[in-house]
Amino acid sequence: MDLLITVSFIDELWHEQIKFSHGFLRDILQPSFGSYFYWLVLLSAFVYSLEVIFPWRRNQKRIRKDFFLDSFYMFFNMFIIHFLGFKFISSFSEKSFRELLEFVNMGWLLGDRLINLPIILHLLVLFMLRDFIQWWIHRLLHKSDTLWEFHKVHHSVEEMGYAAHLRYHWVETVIYNSLQFIPLGVLGFTLNEYLSVFIISILIGHLNHANIRLPLGPLKYLFNNPQMHIWHHTKGLPKQFEKGCNFGLSLSCWDYLFGTAYIPEDGQENKLGFKGLKDFPKNFLSQILYGFGKKKADRK
Repeated sequence: MDLLITVSFIDELWHEQIKFSHGFLRDILQPSFGSYFYWLVLLSAFVYSLEVIFPWRRNQKRIRKDFFLDSFYMFFNMFIIHFLGFKFISSFSEKSFRELLEFVNMGWLLGDRLINLPIILHLLVLFMLRDFIQWWIHRLLHKSDTLWEFHKVHHSVEEMGYAAHLRYHWVETVIYNSLQFIPLGVLGFTLNEYLSVFIISILIGHLNHANIRLPLGPLKYLFNNPQMHIWHHTKGLPKQFEKGCNFGLSLSCWDYLFGTAYIPEDGQENKLGFKGLKDFPKNFLSQILYGFGKKKADRK
């Protein structure tokens, strides 16, 4: 009986995923204010314009090393991997976690306690909670030698630019979506609310990786920025940060709170990458297959 329920549940999710994918394709073919595809294109064009007009590293070419590879990654991860698997992974994770809580008589944890909040506060809570969860996941990608092998794809960037934001291994999408949608789903956040926050996070992530200087003053203790994130990608960090620093995706406050913030000086000319980068695969196909073989656990 349980097996039949599971098969039925997966079949239901699969049909939901197909409907979600069709809706996504419709957004591309019939542009509207809510079309995520065009939001990504516009945000990318905006941040790239800032790189061209106000470059931080003036010796870096406008069409930097691996610019086209990173651009391909951006659309591959956002549309082929992330969104086409989004509904299935998130729904499966949430449903499984709900059933587990019911099984151990902890169903009282479930509910819609945040639903009655004003919409702005509701989205703010979602933004901060999502970023906090992702901070821990990101830190785990660095702490675990197994997961670090997959995360190396993102750290193989040698010249920073906005599109480097979305150069990452497809396994990371599975990890992030599976873990973050357990708490977010059971707290009553909806898909549309998530997508609204997601667009804001994309803009911040683009800016963090962009070749621009973004002085934030006191707000640097709240928001991540290019001058902070460059140190996350820097090769040859001190021993205490051998497994990473500055893990915040949108917010920097988690790193200051947990002692993982590290910005000793202007990192404009920092060398990026990790130990053994010269032997790391350079093409897309080899990179997305990387991580399943013998683990090397090279560090910065």
